[in-house]
Amino acid sequence: MPDFTDALSAIDAAIADEPAANCLECGRPRGDSPSADFCSENCQGIWTTRQAAAKEVEDRGITPNRDLPEVAPVRPLTWLGPAPAGAYLKPGHEVLDAVVAFVSRFSAFPNEHCAPTLAMWYAHSHIADRLYVTPRLILDSAEPGSGKTRVLEVGQYLVAKPEMTISITPAAIFRMLVEGPITLLFDEIDAVFNPKTGGNNEDLRALLNAGYKRTATVARCVGDAKSMNVTRFPVYAPVALAGIAGGMPDTITTRAITIHMRKRRYDETVEEFIEEDVEREAAPVRGDLEAWTRRVADDIARARPDRPDGVRDRAAEIWRPLLAIADAAGGQWPETARKACRHFVVDAGPQNVSTGVRLLSDIREIFTTHGTDRMVTAELIRELHAVEDGPWTDLQGKPLDSRRLAKELERYSVRPRDVKVNGKTLKGYRVDGDGGLADAWSRYLPPIETAATSATNATGEVNDTSDTESVARPSATNATHTRDPVAEVADSRGTQNPAATLLTSTVAQVAAVADETPDTPGEAR
Repeated sequence: MPDFTDALSAIDAAIADEPAANCLECGRPRGDSPSADFCSENCQGIWTTRQAAAKEVEDRGITPNRDLPEVAPVRPLTWLGPAPAGAYLKPGHEVLDAVVAFVSRFSAFPNEHCAPTLAMWYAHSHIADRLYVTPRLILDSAEPGSGKTRVLEVGQYLVAKPEMTISITPAAIFRMLVEGPITLLFDEIDAVFNPKTGGNNEDLRALLNAGYKRTATVARCVGDAKSMNVTRFPVYAPVALAGIAGGMPDTITTRAITIHMRKRRYDETVEEFIEEDVEREAAPVRGDLEAWTRRVADDIARARPDRPDGVRDRAAEIWRPLLAIADAAGGQWPETARKACRHFVVDAGPQNVSTGVRLLSDIREIFTTHGTDRMVTAELIRELHAVEDGPWTDLQGKPLDSRRLAKELERYSVRPRDVKVNGKTLKGYRVDGDGGLADAWSRYLPPIETAATSATNATGEVNDTSDTESVARPSATNATHTRDPVAEVADSRGTQNPAATLLTSTVAQVAAVADETPDTPGEAR
């Protein structure tokens, strides 16, 4: 066995760790120091203290510290695969709460509905491929510096597949969407669509309009002249648009949730936006958001959530995925989402309405205020000119006149008719009957609590020029037993008595009911 023992000794000598020749701290020879690494006890103490301090600062979570929050690992753990069954997963309401808290650090929103709406919109981007509709998100403001861009900058680290841009062509978007939806974050959009600055981007507008539904495609010819093929490009993608208010096409705003940003007050403070810090801190929030939405994607896609009263048609369509996300999250989110929906849809009222719809709305307000079901043209125009915030005194440089009024209302099948007022036949407009305002109001305006069309309850009693009895006898409005004499009314030019009113409500107030009034118009007992 001597040879075997000698061999082992040789191996041990070859692989044995030899002590360092010099001190690890000062680098001088160890001399006869009993330590294998240091020349003196002083050097050993200095080296040990320095290593302990470095470990306390950069221990990678080895030592627990109650004063420091947990952070995401430097290396993503996606290589580990899906979480095993039974592993802890955050509930949806905690995930969305974390998103709200994160975005609120960097923006001062005008009301409490904005941050929750953004959280739900960010969440829907992660499962857009499972949804039928993706609502557009519009961030506008009256002045620059109101925080629109900041919302996009923070949002790009929370949405799925972000593509932040200020200028992009439809052709580029077509090709970017070939592999599936991305999230387009479009800043300075007012410069793109504003006609005053030469904006003429009909292709982009059509793409954004159509792309809010999953089935939308745009056909284009691809190839050279010898091998030309028609290719249908998918254009479905979540889109957020930021710009100064007033330059957005109406066809896009009707498909969007619009958040009107405002400049931050001097007493409002937000955290400084340092992009590398935001990117790092947003990573775990985004990870939780993506994991949770993917987990409940099937439930959200199949959901048919209840919506607040007054939310219908396209508004109901674009809010459906967000309400479904809130219901899946649980907690306070179903209630929070419906409050936000009511705020942005019902309470906000119609946005960017056309001239015709605005005209119908102002006319209804005038009829309601005066409690009448008919009004002659001259008086109606005077009332419209008196609307304080109305455009009716300056339509393309001219005030609204009877011809323009008739032209605008003709599109809604409303036409001027002969109206009898105190025995005189004048041109005007009525609520009921063929060519009346009631049908247009019911189709193009939201209902109001005190409807101007209440006068239509007496439709059968209203007479036009073919009636055999005067309109003063059966009042279509609030007939009273007033026995004051009827004031003399003016004709359509208002030349006889400008101070006299031409409203039927005045006639109704002095008219008596049939059993108290003689057949002669204007004759009171």
